[in-house]
Amino acid sequence: MVEMDHKRIIIFTGPSLHPDDANKILNADYRLPVGRNDVINALRDNPDIMGIIDGVFHQKPAVSHREILQALHSGITVVGGASMGALRASELDDFGMIGVGRVYEAYKNGEIESDDDVAVVFNPKTLEQLSEALISMNYNFHRASEEGLISKKDLKELSETAKSIYYPKRTYKRVLSEANIDVNQKNSLKNFLEKKGKDIKREDAILVLQYIKRIISQE
Repeated sequence: MVEMDHKRIIIFTGPSLHPDDANKILNADYRLPVGRNDVINALRDNPDIMGIIDGVFHQKPAVSHREILQALHSGITVVGGASMGALRASELDDFGMIGVGRVYEAYKNGEIESDDDVAVVFNPKTLEQLSEALISMNYNFHRASEEGLISKKDLKELSETAKSIYYPKRTYKRVLSEANIDVNQKNSLKNFLEKKGKDIKREDAILVLQYIKRIISQE
């Protein structure tokens, strides 16, 4: 168990923010994306704070509400964001789980509702992300539209195309290949994504760690 300022911290992360990068921000006990019973097992190490960023959706049963509630009832501060953490926080914030970030807010206000909006496939050994999250794609498509690079019609076509692709195969390359928009707009969008594209889940994962650092510094 890793301690920071005498606080025992466990973080579940993976493709949204690799543990090596996360550890540069916050010294903690980093574990693989959370699945069913992983929170229960983590309770045996008596953490003070638990951060849930990434979790499994389809590979095995997802982390249950009951085990997070058990952590909360045990007096553990549980912070979620970016992916599975954002989804569970939107469902359990009335019970004390803390949600942070854009993805959490999108779930909370009903902008997104399903795990398909954040689900990605990743290499289980390296944790490298192999597909793109729908929420990041739509965010970048909207930004490109606001900058006049694509039309509202193109935006609708891109969003619908991305949604129609099964999440493990959802990549910008495939969406641009299948979307019925002008080749010039495709090229402009491709350049925009390469230069200005944002990974919303990664940004939110960093916010989770920064939030935990703040609450530690205030105690």
